[in-house]
Formats: sequence, structure tokens, C-alpha cells
Amino acid sequence: MALRVRTLAPEEHLAFLATLESASFLQTPAWGEVKREWRAESVGWVDDADGGEKVIGAGLVLYRRLPKMRRSLAYLPEGPIIDWSDPDLGRWLTPLTEHVTTQGAFGIRMGPPVVTRRWTAATVKTALAEGATQALGDVPADHTDHAATAVADQLRALGWRPPAENATGFAAGQPRHVFWVPLDGRDEDGLLKGMNQLWRRNIKKAAKSGVVVTRGSADDLPAFHELYVETARRDHFNPRPLTYFSTMFRALNAEDPDRIRLYLAHHEGDLVAATTWVRMGSHVWYSNGASSTHKRDVRGSNAIQWQMMRDALDAGATVYDLRGITDTLDEDDPHFGLLQFKVGTGGEAVEYLGEWDLPISRLLYSAFDLYMSRRG
Repeated sequence: MALRVRTLAPEEHLAFLATLESASFLQTPAWGEVKREWRAESVGWVDDADGGEKVIGAGLVLYRRLPKMRRSLAYLPEGPIIDWSDPDLGRWLTPLTEHVTTQGAFGIRMGPPVVTRRWTAATVKTALAEGATQALGDVPADHTDHAATAVADQLRALGWRPPAENATGFAAGQPRHVFWVPLDGRDEDGLLKGMNQLWRRNIKKAAKSGVVVTRGSADDLPAFHELYVETARRDHFNPRPLTYFSTMFRALNAEDPDRIRLYLAHHEGDLVAATTWVRMGSHVWYSNGASSTHKRDVRGSNAIQWQMMRDALDAGATVYDLRGITDTLDEDDPHFGLLQFKVGTGGEAVEYLGEWDLPISRLLYSAFDLYMSRRG
């Protein structure tokens, strides 16, 4: 059955998303407002069967131009939202290619929201303790979705390809590995029991030390950003400007007044940790975080995560998503400590299919890849 792709009005896009249990917040119309350096377009897959038009899939396409050219890369982060179990993905992806080509795209990058493997915290912890493997991918998974392998086979047959291994900057794309804390069927006691001893001890220490976690407003974003810049200096990453977070807060909450929250952890009047929390349906993400080098011993980061997990549980979420981890198990890797921190929550490491590219013009695509790798 043939499908066609057309531009959706934001309200059509949101109406489709409202029919789903969840979808990535990177696939909402609001995210197009956040990514101002890209041109955004909502697209929909339309089924014209039975004489009526029905939107059965949607995506946010971000177009990024090559310098001094009219041609663009079409990017769908953590999307599109289509039926990835369809044995004929060509009927979805071919009309997408045709549509973005009319918009001047020289290539497409997308991130199918397809989970391939999962590892429990216990499995990851054992692998870390044994030290026999250097990468998570070399550890036997607790769950493997073989249907995801079939999706990868179809993509290759249709001419798509994954980005190069060990890519950096934009070329690396969205995280392929993330860390989830499943919430479905659990209560606060169950969440605490699932954590390791260090996490439980730190949560108790934060409470005993007098750490107070509250929800902030847009007026508190400058204080969050000041702490975020301090974190960036300490952890050696490039911070985003305050305007980025102000736009994100305004745009996401304009779509849903509880789409994004700001959490603040104070100790004796000092801001010791701050985070953002994003929700789409039954999925809650820890999006951005900051912590003070001063007073780290009061464990504000543990306290703020614990409050967000409890609030996600109260909101009816089934997943609390701690976002990206690297697949390294090497204790000398600078990201090793972050992995240990997230594993301590007792959740599970999750691997997605990753991002895939379709060069429409191979020459222009190679030029863009080179430009973005130098730009970072």
C-alpha cells in the first residue's frame, strides 16, 4: 500500500503524537524552535486508503544548509515516528527521500527509535568488576531484539548506512547507548531497593545534611546556567548559552505546560545541583544537569535525581531515562565515572539501532560531513 509524505501543520503533528504512548521530545514541533540554526519542518505519512486521508506517521525534519549553498542536510533526531516493524520499510522511507529532495536536501540522517539490546545493572556491574572486556557491546546482553537486526538489514538494502565508527561532534549523532530506570509496576521502596548501597547511602546523607530540592521557574534559569557553565569548565565540554535553555523552556512548555521542568538542590542557601526534566507521555528524561564543585560531599546530585525519579513515578511514567552513556568499560576512560553513577540507580543499559545516513548527493554529503566535523 503506497504512502505519501507531506508537510504537517504543528497542530496536526501534535495531534498525531497525542495518540502515542510516548515519543522522543526531539521529534516535537517545539524542538524545531529550540534548534534555531536549522530550518524545521513537520512531516507526516499519509494513508489515502478508503477514500480518506489519515496521518499514520510523523517526524520533525531539521534542515541544515551547507555554507554558501542552497542545498541542505535533512536530519530527523530520534525519529521518524513510523511503523518500524513493517517488513517493507521502503514504502515509508522512499516517499520521505522524495519529499526532502524537493526541499533541497542532498542527504538524510535519521535515528530510528528502535532498541536492539539491553543489559541489566547487575550484568554491567559484573562486567566492570571483572575487567575482562573494554566495551559494553562485547558483553552478552540480557535481552536482544532480533527484529531490530531485520530493520538494519532493510536499511542497508535501501542504501542507508550508519555513520563512521568513533565519529565525534555532530557526526557522532545522538547517543546510541542510554541508561533507563524502568518504573512500571514499581513504587518508591522498589526503586530504592534496586539502587546500589552507595546510592542509597548518598540519598540518606543528602537528606540528613539538609539538602532541599525544589522546582524552579524560568526566572531560575540564570542560576542554573551559572552552575552549568561551572560544570562545563570542570568536565571539559562546551556549554550552551543561556538563550538556548530559555528558548527550550519556553517552547516545550508552550506545547505542554508540564513538558519541561527545572529542579534546584540547595544546601544552606547555596545552589549545589540543578537539572532539567522532560516528559513525553510515559517517558521522562533527565535532560541537562549541573553541580557545584563546592559542597559535593552533601550529595546534591543524588538528591535531585531521586526527586526527579519520584516525580516521574507520580506522573505515571514507565521509564526514567538518564540519557547517554558511552559503551566504554575502561576505568581509565574519562566517561567511566558517569557510567558508574548511572549504573548505581539499578536500571539498565539500552542500545538503540543508532543513526543512519542516506547520501542523495554523495559529493555534497561528504563536503557537509567534513564541514561539521571541523565545526564540532
